[in-house]
Amino acid sequence: MRAIISVSDKVGVADFARGLAGLGFEVFSTGGTKKALTEAKVPVKGVSEITGFPEILNGRVKTLHPAVHGGILARRDLPSHMEELARNNIEAIDLVAVNLYPFVQTVAQPGVSLNDALEKIDIGGPTMIRAAAKNFPGVIVIVDPADYPLVLEKLKQGDVALAERERLAQKAFQHVAIYDTAISQYLRQDTGFPEEMTVALKRRFGLRYGENPHQQAAFYAELSVGDKKPTGITWAEQLGGKELSFNNIMDADAAWGAVTDFAASSVVVVKHTNPCGLASHQDIAEAYRRAFSGDSLAAFGGIVASNRRLTLAMAEEMRPVFFEIVIAPEYEPAALELLKRKKNLRILVAELPPGYGKVESPQLDFRRVKGGFLVQTSDSLPEAEVNLKTVTQREPTPAEIEDLLFAWRAVKHVKSNAILLVRDKTILGMGAGQPSRIISAQIAKEKAEGKTEGSVLSSDAMFPFPDVVELAAGCGVTAIIQPGGSIRDDQSIDAANKHNIAMVFTGVRHFKH
Repeated sequence: MRAIISVSDKVGVADFARGLAGLGFEVFSTGGTKKALTEAKVPVKGVSEITGFPEILNGRVKTLHPAVHGGILARRDLPSHMEELARNNIEAIDLVAVNLYPFVQTVAQPGVSLNDALEKIDIGGPTMIRAAAKNFPGVIVIVDPADYPLVLEKLKQGDVALAERERLAQKAFQHVAIYDTAISQYLRQDTGFPEEMTVALKRRFGLRYGENPHQQAAFYAELSVGDKKPTGITWAEQLGGKELSFNNIMDADAAWGAVTDFAASSVVVVKHTNPCGLASHQDIAEAYRRAFSGDSLAAFGGIVASNRRLTLAMAEEMRPVFFEIVIAPEYEPAALELLKRKKNLRILVAELPPGYGKVESPQLDFRRVKGGFLVQTSDSLPEAEVNLKTVTQREPTPAEIEDLLFAWRAVKHVKSNAILLVRDKTILGMGAGQPSRIISAQIAKEKAEGKTEGSVLSSDAMFPFPDVVELAAGCGVTAIIQPGGSIRDDQSIDAANKHNIAMVFTGVRHFKH
């Protein structure tokens, strides 16, 4: 029996090769793997002993040879294949253990050159993996060191069953597919929409269930290639509390996305992916108090996210309320100790994204539909590119402009139709997800509980009728921000002028379905 082992990840490889040798395998290897096995005193031969040809082109060509691939690809159940091997003095290869050059790790290094990246594109490795996986009934293929013990145990018992070989082959093809996807992403020069596209995912952990207990679920991380640093909830570290659920992760992602959209010290409270409270204040504990006041009833069982260090004062404010999750970039030690006393509170620490609060890194958003995906660029228009146009007789005051810009940034995180009432960079009331915009406005007014005098209103999309302006006037709103673009804009402008409300158009819509 013969095995070829050539791995970039050398975890456990010496023990695995030693185990194979003990079972009577001849072990062949290349380059660094052969060196590691020799140093570990494992009996190993060079692949050149199979090929009769030295490694050439600085190791670019080592295993690309009929003596290797004939030995892997020959079908054991076809006498003609086995006779052809014999005529050409080729021996069958029964096991291939390969994992690939660290391409992703290489291109993640700062300042890596194109030549460095190209040198880390493995050719022989994927070819051997694919050949072995294609011929899995006759060849065992292993790409994951975690499978070494199982394969050794099965071989000690006699052989690896066909079903297990098929599982290993599927895993091998997926390994190569992810590798090829990483290379394709790195070489893609534009940020547009290519004719063909794959997405590489790696399972982070399983989940007890999905949105509902009868649904199965797992959490996958998207492969990050190049200098794009992985941040966000996907890579957050859990410091305490119960395990995360499907719904927890969805809500936590919404909360972190909302709070990191603000450069100022801010806190958001999210419920069912909608911000029911959001406030900016230099004192993070005060920001929390204001955010919580946005809808203290809905906040129960919600998610709290801060884009600043979570202080003991903020933790003290949170103590009387049941929250599912708290997220921050860091915690004061005393605050963390206090929060950990809540055994069910999931405590996450997440790294702030580069340029947070200013401009989001370009990325593609995917939305699943039956049988396909919708793909779009993220809604991350820099604030400097939003041109406010006053369309009413009265210009907004500087204080109103500050609140309008806060409200405009916040409303894009609320499900359409979305209406926010804001004062002092604090959400007073929020209406979301209603088929009619006026209903969202009525809900926002109700949630604000009479605190709307002197507030501003933001809408994620245009007003088809002047009814929202009339409602705003009735609850003391002094300024409105909305995209404009309705055929009835004049009616809304006239209503605003009648009530001395300043109204600005952005020319940009923030639908969130």
